[in-house]
Amino acid sequence: MIFITAKFRIKPEHAERWPEISREFTEATRGEPGCLWFEWSRSLDDPTEYVLVEAFRDGDAGAAHVQSDHFKSAQQTLPPHLVETPRIVNAVLEQDDWSLLGEMAVQG
Repeated sequence: MIFITAKFRIKPEHAERWPEISREFTEATRGEPGCLWFEWSRSLDDPTEYVLVEAFRDGDAGAAHVQSDHFKSAQQTLPPHLVETPRIVNAVLEQDDWSLLGEMAVQG
């Protein structure tokens, strides 16, 4: 799978509304057949920073994502709400889902 984590720094005046601002893009991406997950979280340290954790089945699914109409639309509609270009970590992993964190196994 292609595993991606990206950090988005939102302009303070748009930070509270970011889930609404990004909703159309988020829902369309989650509907892609090759999308495994597409999940936003908000930083506990910086209320203007959102972290996106996403995964796609393979390179073809990732390519379909960046070539989609909703991705092209997001390239136009999302940047005006950002302080800077998002930062990203992108890796290909030999798995297709989350693994268990054995060092913190829940007993019982």
